[in-house]
Amino acid sequence: MSDDKKLSNNAKGFSRGLTNYGDKDFSLYLRRSFAKSMGYSNEMLERPIVGIVNTASGYNNCHRGVPELVEAVKRGVLIRGGLPIDFPTISLGEVFLNPTSLMFRNLMSMDTEEMIRAQPMDAVVLVGGCDKTVPAQLMGAASADLPTIQLVVGPMMTGRYEGARLGACTDCRRFWADYRAGRVDTAQISAIEGNLATTMGTCAVMGTASTMACIAETLGLTLPGTAAIPAVHADRLRAAEATGAQALETARLGLTPSRLITEKSVENALRVLLALGGSTNGILHLTAIAGRRGIAIPLQRLNELSDSTPVLINLKPTGDGYMEDFHSAGGMGALLRELSPLLHLDCLTVTGATLGERLAAAPGYVDRAIIRGREEPFEAVGGLVALFGNLAPGGAILKRSAADASLFETTGRAVVFTSLEDLADRIDAEDLDVKADDILVLQNAGPKSPSGMPEAGYIPIPKKLAQAGVKDMIRISDCRMSGTAFGTIVLHVTPEAATGGAIGLVQNGDEIRLSISNKSLELLVDDTELERRRLSTPARPARPSRGYAKLYADHVTQADQGADFDFLMASE
Repeated sequence: MSDDKKLSNNAKGFSRGLTNYGDKDFSLYLRRSFAKSMGYSNEMLERPIVGIVNTASGYNNCHRGVPELVEAVKRGVLIRGGLPIDFPTISLGEVFLNPTSLMFRNLMSMDTEEMIRAQPMDAVVLVGGCDKTVPAQLMGAASADLPTIQLVVGPMMTGRYEGARLGACTDCRRFWADYRAGRVDTAQISAIEGNLATTMGTCAVMGTASTMACIAETLGLTLPGTAAIPAVHADRLRAAEATGAQALETARLGLTPSRLITEKSVENALRVLLALGGSTNGILHLTAIAGRRGIAIPLQRLNELSDSTPVLINLKPTGDGYMEDFHSAGGMGALLRELSPLLHLDCLTVTGATLGERLAAAPGYVDRAIIRGREEPFEAVGGLVALFGNLAPGGAILKRSAADASLFETTGRAVVFTSLEDLADRIDAEDLDVKADDILVLQNAGPKSPSGMPEAGYIPIPKKLAQAGVKDMIRISDCRMSGTAFGTIVLHVTPEAATGGAIGLVQNGDEIRLSISNKSLELLVDDTELERRRLSTPARPARPSRGYAKLYADHVTQADQGADFDFLMASE
């Protein structure tokens, strides 16, 4: 057999997944010919390939450092004798997308999956960090099932204002609430605006981006100890180089996402989510990632784990610290060691070692002001709780670690906003009929709504109440909120209003009962009246008729299934 034929049968590097011209040897000959136009030598063309997903974008401030990270990954790949090739995919800059970044998470996951499948590579490094980027990348990689390592961009450092530390975006919400209430003036809010986000990287608190970085490390999909390294730290570049160096070994070991994302590792990730007091978006994204491997996450199981998983981390929005503090306090290694009696330690990581083998190493310094031991938790139970009842038969989520415990057992009068537009028009109206002990309800903001489930669940305190000193009240919606937000806020109500869910039947003046002890959310209206309202409810708005908006509206699932596309989920 000729050397050419031997090469064409060797499914490695450039010989993988040949373009179909009806002649495999011609396909390889043509591919090598065009590759040589990029200056590759024969030696480089013989090497295994590590694809590097490059998500740099002028519309993504979090990813400003991605080009430098990609170059560091390339160094690591070259050290181990591989050929690094970076390629672009969609990049999701949280605050630059309309109507919401979640709507494009599934599109990015498809882009990531298909480009991994379509292009020749033996392993892939995913470089990303901003809120929906890491979930999208992990969803796509879970479906493509090629040896994969996630490299996160890292959190930004804090800024300063009049001697106080500031970090996006929990502090931005705190000061904006003060501005709305008249406690901060225009000149002050302008100065604060320039000091909230002062470096590259993701939000400086335990928001969605940081939560997902920690979940990725817990799943074994990043190098140990890399989730919390600040974006501007030299260790972030060293982590990138080490990630590139590890990629081919991960491929040699056959450690694909299907071996790392298992029922046990997903349960470990849930434990970590709860112990972090992490983002409510974390359960949505983890459900979608697990769903790509056919692993379900029943919200009842979340509650079981939450009741036995303490909050051990003192970071905003539930505590006082920032991600840079978490990193210097011991990071994920310290947290995982504290949780180890509750974890499945036989789960594999991208290095080939098990979680237990990783944690067997001698522990380093731990700052107990940031990371507590299990015997002295910041809170005795997990940060998230799922609620059920006639208002949320499929469940709803509340971040109890960021809520006011005095509101946990409440019956109140509903003040209803029928859409995001209605909310914007009336929330600050002087004649709004609202009192501090009422419950604000936002309808028609779920996955299938025209808004695509935005982070609008952090409903502002009505201005006249804010000016009177009210800082929290119960808020309920079928949408999401930022992981950086805080308050007694019920989210992800399922089924949503746009599919006929009971939240769409709530009327002004109805009584709603919230009980955290019973994990319940009840609309105190009898079934006969609810059925009458359902029959008299006007027809819902027409769905989009073309493009990605139509695909999304037709196929997105409800929040309890991760708001993924039904045709992308694996069979259980």
